[in-house]
Amino acid sequence: RIEAACQEKDTLRFLFIGDTQRAYDEMEAFVSQANGRNDIDFVIHGGDYTEFGMTKEFEWAVERLNKLRVPYVGLIGNHDILGNGHEVYAELFGKENFSFQAGNVRFVCLNTNAIEYDHSHPVPDFGFLSEQIALADSTQRTLFVMHAPPGDDQFDNNVAEPFEYYLQRFPSPLCCL
Repeated sequence: RIEAACQEKDTLRFLFIGDTQRAYDEMEAFVSQANGRNDIDFVIHGGDYTEFGMTKEFEWAVERLNKLRVPYVGLIGNHDILGNGHEVYAELFGKENFSFQAGNVRFVCLNTNAIEYDHSHPVPDFGFLSEQIALADSTQRTLFVMHAPPGDDQFDNNVAEPFEYYLQRFPSPLCCL
């Protein structure tokens, strides 16, 4: 829906929200304010829908976000991985690493919550980044979205330098959220 709605746009307007765990009243207020605006193309949730990765916590968050008039995408946060949260996230939202096109901007959304996997899972996934670089169009700009940035205790800072190298290989990187 985002790609179709933004296909011909040269200006994008989106809202970015995250770390909404246990803040269900605030999520309802956010949705209400977002729905009161006519200038928003989509919403990105940066992860941490839950505190403990519980199915019911995801359901509470999705119940509120589904009331948005505009489409939204959501990343996985470190709290969302706890327990069986990784599986619940996959069932509700799909892949933990994904990308989409909005206008001429490619949004590359990454799972960067390395500490929750105890190095048993490729985080960040350099294979995914390599695939995205190969698919990149030189006319696109690139915007990266992640829950835990390099330097954060959730990020595997042993790979911060190669991670930066990979991001710089994309055409016209705009910023990291």
